[in-house]
Amino acid sequence: MEIRTQLIRRNRNYARRAWGHIPSPSMQTLEELTRKYQLSVALGDIQYIEQRWYVTHAGLLRLAERRHCLGIRVWPAREFCDPSVGRWVYKATVYKSPRSRGFVGYGDADPSNVSPLVRGAEMRIAETRAVNRALRKAYGIGLCSVEELGWLSGSNDPAREAQKKSIPAGQNGSNNGQPRLRDRLCLLIRQHQLDPNLVKQYAADFCGTEALRDASRDLVESFITNLAEWAAKDREGLLCKLNSYAQPNEVSS
Repeated sequence: MEIRTQLIRRNRNYARRAWGHIPSPSMQTLEELTRKYQLSVALGDIQYIEQRWYVTHAGLLRLAERRHCLGIRVWPAREFCDPSVGRWVYKATVYKSPRSRGFVGYGDADPSNVSPLVRGAEMRIAETRAVNRALRKAYGIGLCSVEELGWLSGSNDPAREAQKKSIPAGQNGSNNGQPRLRDRLCLLIRQHQLDPNLVKQYAADFCGTEALRDASRDLVESFITNLAEWAAKDREGLLCKLNSYAQPNEVSS
């Protein structure tokens, strides 16, 4: 009980630091989720986006480990897949115990429902979504997972694109139903376990500004796209790039 009380306190503090003011009902929901599932904000188990809580793939896997999940079986539902157009459907079954008959979840992904940030990774996204849905069923989690979010899947809606372009440069917020740039960047950092300070330095360098907050929205979006693609294709190469910002600058004599 004491451990959970401490986790609740830490989650409240981390949540306020990460997302600023959080309404009381949402904070109460966070406390309940902490008590029931022991989800950790600091570890990236849960995200607060558009005033709603979402569980993450990492959080679900850690929950399964804590509950001593027996195993997860995942395979493609080939009759629904079409690799030629990037359409994938996976079926996942979670076995909580040796006697479990299994909890089934399906996940689909194709170019129309994945973000341009991860285009080309539809197969892996479909697998992740299937595992998430199966785990949520197995452990009675009503929260949608971040990886299943509709807005994270992208949209070609011209109205949204026009509205996005109307946002003044330098603003990190969003009023068009899309996540804030800061939230998208934080999500990438947590998903790929990157050093946030090094990412900020790289971002400022990429945008040609002293600090990231001085960059225009278009430049920040371009950086996030670049970071996501690099992390998905060559994480080791990205880590080498980030580590270069940790080295002290050479002083010429």
